[in-house]
Amino acid sequence: MLIALLLAGLFLLPRAGVAALMALIMAIGGHEWAKLCGLGTAAARLYAAGMVAAFAFLLAFDFSFAVFALASAFWIIAVPAWLWLGVRDSQRRLLAAVGYVVLVPPALAMLVFRPSEVLLVLAVAWIADTAAYFTGRRWGRHKLAPSVSPGKTWEGAAGGLVGATAYAIILSMVLAGGKGAVELVGAAALLVMVSIAGDLFESAAKRQAGVKDSGTILPGHGGMLDRVDSVTAILPVAATLLLLARSAL
Repeated sequence: MLIALLLAGLFLLPRAGVAALMALIMAIGGHEWAKLCGLGTAAARLYAAGMVAAFAFLLAFDFSFAVFALASAFWIIAVPAWLWLGVRDSQRRLLAAVGYVVLVPPALAMLVFRPSEVLLVLAVAWIADTAAYFTGRRWGRHKLAPSVSPGKTWEGAAGGLVGATAYAIILSMVLAGGKGAVELVGAAALLVMVSIAGDLFESAAKRQAGVKDSGTILPGHGGMLDRVDSVTAILPVAATLLLLARSAL
């Protein structure tokens, strides 16, 4: 139902409507992130409001590429190193600061892509997650990050990578007769890796806060962050790649 509502909004709403929808999702996620960082209710609301204000400012003055490049560096370089060293409750102020990097760039990315491009990018996360789940259930033996997310395995991650690679090859065949397959496979592999980083980073943030879910807004599924953890990572990286590709044409 959530996917259907999101896609309906992307394809049917005007740009201002999509921006409002992204601001709403981001505000909910921002409030949840603030609570994970130990902020009280009033402070969490101010935090979320500040996030919406930052989103509106960046959207109005078109700082998209710089924001996407910064977010890409965060997910590709900073987050793996941070996960390696450990995310601790003593870092809550730092976590609060990077919450803006986690949530604002993907909201902007949803307005840089055309609706069909959004669907193609989100499909990478959906396919990789599905392939990782079934592969991990069947063959998973070696834990990927047992202290952060005990359910994830290296075998599942490999399955997700294979699924995304197959998707990229099929996409290149359908859209360009096989041209650009190598580039698409490389992009898909990168997006799968950052999606795993996004998932693990949000799990680490929840673990340092001592909670299982980021919130309760989605009964049976937890909070908004629980649904968009990997997407927050892949969207700014995909946007960076897309803008670079467009500038090269």
